[in-house]
Amino acid sequence: MSTSAINHRAIAAIYRFEMARMKRTPMQSILSPVISTSLYFVVFGAAIGSRMQAIDGVPYGAFIVPGLIMLSLLTQSIANASFAIYFPKFTGTIFELLSAPVAWWEAVFGYVAAAATKSVLLGLIILATAYLFVPLQIQHPFWMLLFLVLTATTFSLFGFIIGIWADGFEKLQVVPLLIVTPLTFLGGSFYSIDMLPPFWRTLTLFNPVVYLISGFRWSFFGSADVGIAVSLTMTLVFLAACIAATGWIFRTGYRLKA
Repeated sequence: MSTSAINHRAIAAIYRFEMARMKRTPMQSILSPVISTSLYFVVFGAAIGSRMQAIDGVPYGAFIVPGLIMLSLLTQSIANASFAIYFPKFTGTIFELLSAPVAWWEAVFGYVAAAATKSVLLGLIILATAYLFVPLQIQHPFWMLLFLVLTATTFSLFGFIIGIWADGFEKLQVVPLLIVTPLTFLGGSFYSIDMLPPFWRTLTLFNPVVYLISGFRWSFFGSADVGIAVSLTMTLVFLAACIAATGWIFRTGYRLKA
């Protein structure tokens, strides 16, 4: 498809509408996750962190910052995107979108770009907040931003898929609460997986969140549990899988035509 055939107005309209939601709900979109993450900094960074040994030469309070940012980034990306597409399904306005002269990927791009933008902004705010509690130094700022954007985009797409799959508001919370959050906690948010026994370390490597946190932590400190190339590859593989799944949903009309 040529560039001139892209419906820029439709993409921009969806993007602006979803971004306006953040302005209407600042407590839920920004303040609540920042406060909850700040409590982690206070408890684990300041109180407990002062009693913990450094990990790979990094003070414990600083070591957990990338993991906490990823925890908020993953949950908020999924929440933003899943609700954005589920609400039109719930109200029935999604049929207006499906019948409009807008390609499926243009609609997805608008929704996902807005959700990812909100998540990246939240991640940067939490990062700025972390400087108030622990000393931080970002050795590779380009890679930090790259992992931030890639992760937000990937899990916004994942949240979009969840929003289409869900047939009730309670199901929007099932995957984030019962799968994503536990995987994040078990993915090295608060510890290095090298501290685990060999069997559990090998088992942990099957957790995809490990590679996200590891690559993001490497951008801060220059050291991580998994090589940066492996982390980046796994992130791109997950992104490609989400894109493929989204394309299949719109080709088949899964949970859209009923």
